[in-house]
Amino acid sequence: MAESKKYEIEVLVASHYISEQSDTAINRHVFSYSVTLRNVGNVPAQLISRHWIITDAENRVQEVRGLGVVGHQPLLKPGQSFEYSSGCQLATAVGTMKGCYQMTAEDGVQFDAPIPEFVLSMPRVLH
Repeated sequence: MAESKKYEIEVLVASHYISEQSDTAINRHVFSYSVTLRNVGNVPAQLISRHWIITDAENRVQEVRGLGVVGHQPLLKPGQSFEYSSGCQLATAVGTMKGCYQMTAEDGVQFDAPIPEFVLSMPRVLH
């Protein structure tokens, strides 16, 4: 019996507050985040686009959609990873990000790779 096809991308994120680019006096809080995508399925898949939902502490929501990530649309073979860094700016010291990547497998199947919600926080704001 043939092995069934598995379409699965693992997404890991680490975020950091960038104090030297932030200015609390004018409510500018800058964050960087590093994302690692790893193909834990058994079918090669390419990242086509992204959809981010960014929410600040006052429940203001920004949605960001676009092709690729940092100018790339990586093709990940099973077991391969791709890492990139980006950033965002909030008007509050705390917020969250979540979303998904739209992927197309080598066999033409399209699927989403969810980005689990993660926290953006200025140091020593959350306990």
